Amino acid sequence: MNVEEFRDFCLSFPDTHEGMPFGAFFKNAQSILVFYVGKKMFCLIDLDKFDRCTLKCDPKLIDELREHKGIDKPFNLSQKHWISVALNGDVSQELIKDLVTKSYQLVAEGISKRNK
Repeated sequence: MNVEEFRDFCLSFPDTHEGMPFGAFFKNAQSILVFYVGKKMFCLIDLDKFDRCTLKCDPKLIDELREHKGIDKPFNLSQKHWISVALNGDVSQELIKDLVTKSYQLVAEGISKRNK
């Protein structure tokens, strides 16, 4: 999957949009693309490298997932709620899509609960 296919997949979920919020504040983060549901992030990628994505994750599953090659602690986000997933072939495309979907669902469900 290339960066455009990945981007299209992330934007295929309802009520999603993208932005690059960090560039104005951090010179090294100008190429970080963030995918949102509502106002909440569910996925981050570096457009220049496109080697990893950072995803929201159920804290109960994080330790098990990190046993997989290519799934690690995130850079600069809570290790309790986020994972970093390699996009270089260490993790299957099916698992990547499943993890992105679950990340979206986790964030969307959190928004729905708060709005009730």
